[in-house]
Amino acid sequence: MTVQEDGRTGFPDRKILDRATELNRIMFTQDDDFLVEAHQRQGLDQFFTGVVYAHQLNISIGRCITDLELISQLVSTKELQNTVRYLPL
Repeated sequence: MTVQEDGRTGFPDRKILDRATELNRIMFTQDDDFLVEAHQRQGLDQFFTGVVYAHQLNISIGRCITDLELISQLVSTKELQNTVRYLPL
């Protein structure tokens, strides 16, 4: 689900990450601001379901999709809790 599909366009990053956690979904982003939010939560020991980050200039769309599929198939949501994972793998 995208932020737009969830009707959350323009919401602050913390609210979007709260919503992903509420829905028990991992957040995929190419927005550096989510890294700041995730690292702040890690520092405060505040629970979140996890963030997967890919810098737009460092990965192709095809590789991004392949890596996200691998994560979805091989990594449990519990393993991603309170973590930030970087693509490419």
